[in-house]
Amino acid sequence: MEIRNVRPAGRITDSLEMTTLGVYGTLAAQSRDLQHTALCPFLTRKRTVDRARGLLDLAKLPEIDVITGDWMSEADMTVNGLKRSQLKKTVGSIRDLGSAREGYHSNFLGKIEPALKHLAQNGTKVVCNAGGSNAHGLAEALKELVEKQGLRLRVAWVEGDDVSEPVLELHRSKSAPMTNITTGKDISTWEFDPICAQCYLGAHGIARALQDSDIVICGRVADSSPCIGAAIWWHGWADDDFQALGSALVAGHLTECSTYATGGGFSGFKRYQGDYTDLGFPLAHISHNGDFEISLEPGKDGEVSVETLTTQLIYEIQGPLYYNSSVVADLKDIQMQNVGSNRVKVTGVQGLPPPPTTKAGITAFGGYRAEYHVYLTGLDIEEKAAMVKAQTLAAMGPKVQKQFKLLKFHIAGRPDPQARTQDAATVDLRIYAQAADPELLSPEKFLTWCKMNILQSCPGLTPASDSRQGTAKPYYEYWPTLFPQKYVQEVVHLHDGTAVQIPSPTRTKTYSTQQQSYDPIDILPKETWGPMVLVPLGHVVLGRSGDKSSDANLGLFVRHDDEWDWLRMTFTISKLKELLGDDYIGKPIDRFEMPHLKAVHFLLRDHLDRGYNSGADLDCLGKNLVEYIRAKAIEVPVKFVDRGQI
Repeated sequence: MEIRNVRPAGRITDSLEMTTLGVYGTLAAQSRDLQHTALCPFLTRKRTVDRARGLLDLAKLPEIDVITGDWMSEADMTVNGLKRSQLKKTVGSIRDLGSAREGYHSNFLGKIEPALKHLAQNGTKVVCNAGGSNAHGLAEALKELVEKQGLRLRVAWVEGDDVSEPVLELHRSKSAPMTNITTGKDISTWEFDPICAQCYLGAHGIARALQDSDIVICGRVADSSPCIGAAIWWHGWADDDFQALGSALVAGHLTECSTYATGGGFSGFKRYQGDYTDLGFPLAHISHNGDFEISLEPGKDGEVSVETLTTQLIYEIQGPLYYNSSVVADLKDIQMQNVGSNRVKVTGVQGLPPPPTTKAGITAFGGYRAEYHVYLTGLDIEEKAAMVKAQTLAAMGPKVQKQFKLLKFHIAGRPDPQARTQDAATVDLRIYAQAADPELLSPEKFLTWCKMNILQSCPGLTPASDSRQGTAKPYYEYWPTLFPQKYVQEVVHLHDGTAVQIPSPTRTKTYSTQQQSYDPIDILPKETWGPMVLVPLGHVVLGRSGDKSSDANLGLFVRHDDEWDWLRMTFTISKLKELLGDDYIGKPIDRFEMPHLKAVHFLLRDHLDRGYNSGADLDCLGKNLVEYIRAKAIEVPVKFVDRGQI
């Protein structure tokens, strides 16, 4: 097959000539006889919080062909979506959004500006979703930077993720169900009025844009879509090359969160012994059949191993099937193998047709929230907290209490009974409120009710010195649902003004909303494992957890083959419910296994109070759930413990 835009870029091991496609990490290509391989190094500057050096440093690497960056989260969708709805009311027409310098992640411009000359010099392409809710505006702003530097970099942008009009029309007409994919409720039960909606676009628009462009600006594309799109463009895959597409989807998932694949969020982090101040970004090398390898940015901290990649794989999945608008990946037989220093080969992914729907997030204004903190120390914490709560509620009175949408008193932490410092004996009592009326959360009301009992309250009570969180701030409710892809109008806008319509998938498959879930059926007797000892689970088990709206996922895996049967037979759904303690409130939990990775995955449905945007939980992203479970003491075979603590 013909590979376009390929540029020789030196040699790598075993004399394979390599070029790079790039992806905020990268996508590169190798050539050996007639077998073509793409190297897709992904820096994926996840959200807006990764290090500014990433884009510039990767742009300097000539072997990188495509750099992808991921700026979008569900929180971004609500904030930027609201901004887009406001802009629509102020600009002359939807086409005029290109002149607006709002609704996108403006920090992208500062990060790409110093990299532009290196991108031009090395022929490296960039795909990102920093366009937020105004990809047109960001593309126009970027063109100005390119022109200012006198470079010939072609900028394209992709639209179609804004589905506010059709979603709002469906909502008004009630002509189609819009079921919440985490709670199973219909939107008719939602007490809020939708403002806007964004859907997750697939990869084919990106692939088309890359044919004629150097930088592609997207809005809400799925996190893995830039990687899939880059691989489609590089290899020339057809829309129904599902096997290859499915593997590229997993490559994108492993790299989308930047250094989560190279040691970030890794429960075995203590092995780094301080060498973790500048973790390298992952690089994905994708072959023509979709199999791929992940490696580490040269000369940086961290590692690429089966363990770090498994950690990322089990983060944010919701079952054995991983969905994208362009393809579905079946993960149950996925395999990973260390094939070199900081290099892992991934195989066994099965690609399937995409669903006829895509995920859409509907935003509504939720109201206002505020919180106040007091510190309690030493003995009788529960009794002290009860006193604070009773006095605060009495100050508000029953009539006022009914005006809150949510009023929650909860203790963060427990004092160390053997504390050697006062801080170790102190907890945070958080008073969290939500209301429709901002006046209810004004300093004259909410803060006054919280503070007025300080002199008559429990011993040792100390109010937080900074009370700025105690004033009303807006928050947004988020409704994730499925939206028919046939209603999505995806268009690629090329640098010369040409608009290319991207059709929705023609070959799709309908999947059950309930993924496969099961407990082990071949339980062995406890005596199989020999002597047991009560220790924290995390001494021998690694894991990761995260959020998808209000769902939480939890993955646990072990390092050694003989530990696998013990893990999967021990960690049944009922065992997890037991370890969750009072946090388990009766909602469904799904479970499946990935035997080649020695991993068990759980999906805790609707476990996070409404999710990141509006929830009251401290663990609003579900990331601490795994560490809560790993800290629980359970009976572990002595022979596993004797191997050494993780």
